[in-house]
Amino acid sequence: MKTDTYIESANFEGGQFPPESAVTLPRLMNQRDLAAYLGKSTAWCERARWAGEGPRFIKLGRHVRYRADDVLAWIDESTRTSTSGGARS
Repeated sequence: MKTDTYIESANFEGGQFPPESAVTLPRLMNQRDLAAYLGKSTAWCERARWAGEGPRFIKLGRHVRYRADDVLAWIDESTRTSTSGGARS
């Protein structure tokens, strides 16, 4: 899975932006991508989002997107050493 998109140049007034203006954009996943990555259903993603239990998300108009970095951070936060009592490592 490619995690970044690189914008190296763009046209403006007939020219190009200089190479030092390159921007690294975060990879955005939709709900279906997230569900496939986590091995969960899209319904699980919706419930987790509504309950505030899933990864952080972004609303772009009516669209929900997840940054890959936020998903990985949520996975790290979910690390456990035991199935009882919510012990974290």
